[in-house]
Amino acid sequence: MTAQHSEAFIEQALVKVLSRGDRTIKSIAADLNMNYHTLKNWMKNKSVIKSSVAVAKEKRPQEWTATEQLTALQETHGLSDEAIQAWCRERGIFAHHLAIWKAGFCAEGKEPASGAREVRTLKDEIAKLKRDGARKDKALAEAAALLILQKKFHALWEDEE
Repeated sequence: MTAQHSEAFIEQALVKVLSRGDRTIKSIAADLNMNYHTLKNWMKNKSVIKSSVAVAKEKRPQEWTATEQLTALQETHGLSDEAIQAWCRERGIFAHHLAIWKAGFCAEGKEPASGAREVRTLKDEIAKLKRDGARKDKALAEAAALLILQKKFHALWEDEE
C-alpha cells in the first residue's frame, strides 16, 4: 500500500529538506510523518529551484526568539480565528504556539515577586550552610589537634617508664 503525495507536498518537503540547516533528513522525515527513504528518493529524482529555498526557509516554533514571539503576538492581536490560522500557515506555526507564547509572557510578569522571594530564601540557606560548614571545619581541626596531643602525651609517658 503506497501513499500518493501531491506535487505541491513533494515540492514543499524538498524545500524543507534543502533549507534544513543543521537538522537531519531523518528528523524532517519524522516531522512530515513519512519514510526516510522516500524522501531521499525524492531528493534524487526532483530538482528544486534554489531561489524558492531561500524564500520558503521557515523556523520551527522552538527556534523563535522571545522578540519574534512578542512581535507575532502583537501582529495577531485582535485578528479573527480564520485570520490567525492564515497568518500561522504563512509562517509555518500553529495557533496553539501563539497561545503557549502568550501564556509564557503572562506568567513571566507574575513570577518575579515570588521568584525574588525564592532567590532570597535560597541565598539565606546557602549562607547558613556555609556557616555550618565553617563551624564543622573548626571542630574537626580542634579534634585532630587534640588527637595529636593525646598521642604525643602517651608517647612521652611511655618513654619515661
